[in-house]
Amino acid sequence: MPKDELIEFDGTVTEVLPNQMFKVELDNEHTLIAYTGGRLRQNKIRIIMGDRVKLEMSPYDLSKGRIVYRY
Repeated sequence: MPKDELIEFDGTVTEVLPNQMFKVELDNEHTLIAYTGGRLRQNKIRIIMGDRVKLEMSPYDLSKGRIVYRY
C-alpha cells in the first residue's frame, strides 16, 4: 500500500497486551488494537500505559493500526 493512502491519528495507550500489542484510544474517542512498527521494535522502544503515540491506519480496516512514533 502506498504511503500516501495511510491515515495518521494521535492517541493514548490505555492497555498493554501480550506480544507488543496495545489498546489505544484515539483523540476522537475510538478504541482500537495497535502493534509497534518496525523501527520501534528494532530499536526496542518501550511503550507503557498512558503514553501518547502516533498511529498509521489503513482506510480499509479502521480497527487495527501500527504505532509509528511515541511522543
